Amino acid sequence: MLKPYASQPMETRGRLFDETLSTFRSPFQRDRDRIIHSSAFRRLKHKTQVFVEHEGDYYRTRLTHSIEVAQVARTIAGALGLNEGLAEAIALAHDLGHSPFGHTGEDALVDLMAPYGGFDHNAQALRIVTKLEKHYANFDGLNLTWESLEGIAKHNGPIVGPYADPKKHPADAPVPYALAEVNDRFDLELHTFASAEAQVAAIADDVAYNHHDLHDGLRAGLFTADDLMELPLTGPAYEEVDRLYPDLDPNRRNHEALRRIFGYMVEDVIAIANNRLASAMPETAQDIREMDRTIIRFSKPFFQNLKAIKSFLFNRMYRAPSVVVERKRVTKMVNGLFPLFMEKPDLLPQEWRAEVDLAKTDTELARIVLDYVAGMTDRFAIQEYERLFDAK
Repeated sequence: MLKPYASQPMETRGRLFDETLSTFRSPFQRDRDRIIHSSAFRRLKHKTQVFVEHEGDYYRTRLTHSIEVAQVARTIAGALGLNEGLAEAIALAHDLGHSPFGHTGEDALVDLMAPYGGFDHNAQALRIVTKLEKHYANFDGLNLTWESLEGIAKHNGPIVGPYADPKKHPADAPVPYALAEVNDRFDLELHTFASAEAQVAAIADDVAYNHHDLHDGLRAGLFTADDLMELPLTGPAYEEVDRLYPDLDPNRRNHEALRRIFGYMVEDVIAIANNRLASAMPETAQDIREMDRTIIRFSKPFFQNLKAIKSFLFNRMYRAPSVVVERKRVTKMVNGLFPLFMEKPDLLPQEWRAEVDLAKTDTELARIVLDYVAGMTDRFAIQEYERLFDAK
């Protein structure tokens, strides 16, 4: 039973292009299914979080991460009486706009696109689901509902206005062009917070990557269980496992400890959300949007403990010497491919040539090149770099 402040599927604000309702699925379930069947979603299989795609079969990819985020989002949404289908759709779509090579590739594209309107992976995800997917007879993109588009755009908070994060969205900074293009066609109310379901997808992202980065870092040998026993949350989790299961083999011990961390995070979010919802007493989904802060969040003490874990991961994993070496290597690839395609757009695949021919300015060309490069998988980007630069 959905709560009154949940997103009600029959009250959706609709789609850019009108469609008849599905017989068996709600509008948000249809969104979820279209995302799963999209080309961009399949490509996430070979896009990575931290480790480059070829480094090992056990490390998370953008695809497995998105599935884990969706699972967490469904659990939290269900516990809070929110719309699970919408939360799941936003969770599955939240990383569609990411470039190859994780945040390293994104950082490189941000710099390369600075003269041409910038690069933002959430805005790029909107561009994918409203333009770049070309499978349907009556429209480009996936023709998602307003609520799903809003969630993709704003799951991390407002983009403009007094409640926008000034670090992410400075007051004098323009709205990313890919987001502005969609917003001009379908007003996403960029000054408000997103629905509770979108906020759930955002915090499910935090839960998933905090959990699996610890797991992947252990597997990669970047730190040990003894290191984690010195940290808040992880230390008590290991102590509980050791008390219940003495002499457990290391792999099972790590799994048991980290699954407890997973549970701690989800339980904290649900408890705080229930308290905040009871206090705020929202009556509609729009009431959630118009609040002055997020309704879905960690408790302050828990968030401080997570900051300690994130700081540890930053120093021991994201900036580990082996990862830094790989970051430099793949940055060189992106910094090579983008200017090459700008200089020689005839190197782009044949299906991209028609758009290239229509480009009247360097900015228009750069945005086409960005769409192509950002859509690459790790594997394909490496292959293209080796093919094009070994041939020079």
